Amino acid sequence: MLVANCQVPSAAQKYNSKVLMPTAVKRVTVKRVYEKPARGDGYRVLVDRLWPRGLSKSQAALHIWLRDLSPSDQLRRWFHARPEDWLIFRKRYLKELALPQAAEALDELYRLARRKKNLTLLFASKNEQHNNAVVLKDLLDGMRKPPTGTGPGAVRALRHRQAKRMPR
Repeated sequence: MLVANCQVPSAAQKYNSKVLMPTAVKRVTVKRVYEKPARGDGYRVLVDRLWPRGLSKSQAALHIWLRDLSPSDQLRRWFHARPEDWLIFRKRYLKELALPQAAEALDELYRLARRKKNLTLLFASKNEQHNNAVVLKDLLDGMRKPPTGTGPGAVRALRHRQAKRMPR
């Protein structure tokens, strides 16, 4: 048997080839929980605080419910009354995701995104372009990390907001 150009790769070449090897394309999608589950959905994660109305657990066909990733009731109600303030909602929601209450659920979401080939974030809102699942998808796609809120700018902004709230 004749083998041409048979070279043993060095350790560096092996390492580099592992790093540069194409991996399975990971996909994060956003979908209303009321839509029928599809085969390509992969791992289905509900990211709403409230269970979707009129939907049984078998109909939802979800794998995990991360309710701690949803916006607070106050923020959810505020945005429902002001859907035109999407950018403000997004900013406030990202700040909520930086709080310790959401840290464990956010870590779990990042773990799922790394381990699963396809991940579908489920939401119940009728607004398919502007909801918390879209913000989470952007986070997973690397668009924006949640703010830490610990720098001098954050302290100054907090003082400014508190001063505005004080009665004169």
